[in-house]
Amino acid sequence: MTSSSGVGSWPGTRPREAVVAVRDLLGDGIPHLPELPARGVGADMIGRAAALLEGLHVETQPYGWRFADRPGKDEGRAAAFLREDLDELAEAYDGWSGPLKVRVTGPWTLGASIELTRGERAVADHGARRDLASSLAEGVASHLDGVQRLVPGADLVVQIDEPGLPAVLEGRLPTQSGYGRLRAVDRAEVRDGLREVLDAAGERTTVVHCCAGDVPVELLRESGAGAISLDTSLLDEARWGQLAEAVEAGVVLWAGAVPTTGGDWRTARDLLVGPRQRIGLPTTALGDLVVTPTCGLAGTPPSAAVSVLRTTTDLASALTDRPPGEHKRSSWCISWRLTPRSAPRRPLVHSPGTNPGEAQAEGEWISRLRILPVGPLGSSSRTQTSRGYL
Repeated sequence: MTSSSGVGSWPGTRPREAVVAVRDLLGDGIPHLPELPARGVGADMIGRAAALLEGLHVETQPYGWRFADRPGKDEGRAAAFLREDLDELAEAYDGWSGPLKVRVTGPWTLGASIELTRGERAVADHGARRDLASSLAEGVASHLDGVQRLVPGADLVVQIDEPGLPAVLEGRLPTQSGYGRLRAVDRAEVRDGLREVLDAAGERTTVVHCCAGDVPVELLRESGAGAISLDTSLLDEARWGQLAEAVEAGVVLWAGAVPTTGGDWRTARDLLVGPRQRIGLPTTALGDLVVTPTCGLAGTPPSAAVSVLRTTTDLASALTDRPPGEHKRSSWCISWRLTPRSAPRRPLVHSPGTNPGEAQAEGEWISRLRILPVGPLGSSSRTQTSRGYL
C-alpha cells in the first residue's frame, strides 16, 4: 500500500500544536517529529543536529555555526529546543504503535555548514570530516535510543537529510573568502561517512533525503540507505534510470511529488506515474512507494502546510485505489489518548484550525457533531473517536 509522510520542517513556533497536527494528518501514514526553525537559532536543522554531537561543541557567529572548545549558550539553546520537542512527542504519542519518523541532518551537509575555529568549513579538513561523522553517529544512536524509550511502541524510521551533499561531491562550496571553491571530497569517503551514520540506526528503517536536482542516487544506494527521498519534479531521465535500478535492488522510493506551493493530487499523480512508466517501472511497484511534499513546509503558512499534507494523503490514497478525501474530513472530532483502565480518559474536543483548549467548557455536551475516526478502526493506531461528555 502506498503510504504518505512529510519531510520534516513545519511553520510556527509552538511545538505542541505542530506535533499534534502532524500526528492527526499523517496518522494513517508515517508521521514525523516536526522541526520549527521559526523559533530561531538552535531550532534550525544545523543547530538541531549539532546538539546531538558527542564530544564536539558549537556556537554561533554572525556568519553561522562554528565549532567551539566548550559548551555554550547557543548549543544549550539547541538542546533545550530538542528536549521540548521530545516532551511534546512523548505526550502526543502516548500508547502509539506504528511507524514514527525522526530527522537528522547528515554529516556532509553539517560539515558544509559548520566552520572550524580558524574560519574554514569543516568539510575542508580530512580530520574534521572523520571526527564529525563519528561524533554524529554516536549522537544519532543515543538520540534514537532516547526516542524509543519515550515512545516504546514506535517503529522508528530515521531520515538523514543531505541537501548539501551534491555540492560537497562536486566541489561547488565557496571558500571563506568567496573567491574560490573547496576541493571536492572523494566519492568513497562521502559514501563511507554517510554509511557510518546510517549504521548507527541499527535495524531501523533508514531514509536519505536530498532535495537537490543533481541528487547522487547511486551513491545513496551504495551507502546502505533503505530508502531514498527526493524531489521527483527535479529528476531528469538519467536520474530516473538510476532510481529504477535502485528500486529494483530493493531501495524504497520516497517520492517528493506534492509541491509545497499547493496543487491537486491528480496533477501530482500524473507527474509521478508518467516518468515511472517511461523508464519501465510497472505501476504495480507503486505499492512500495511513500509520497511526500517536495520539501519542508517551514516557509508556508500553517493553513497551506495542512493543505499540502492533506493533498499528500489524498495522493497516497489514489495510488492505492482508495477514494481520495476519506482522511479526517470531519468538521469536529473528539479524540482521546488510550490510557490504562485505572486512569481517567481525557478527551480532546476541537475544531480544525482552533485552539483545542478553547473549543468547549468542561462538562458541556457536544451536539450536532459529524464524527469520523482519526485512525482506522481495529488498527494499531492509538486514537479513537466517540461522541459524549468531556
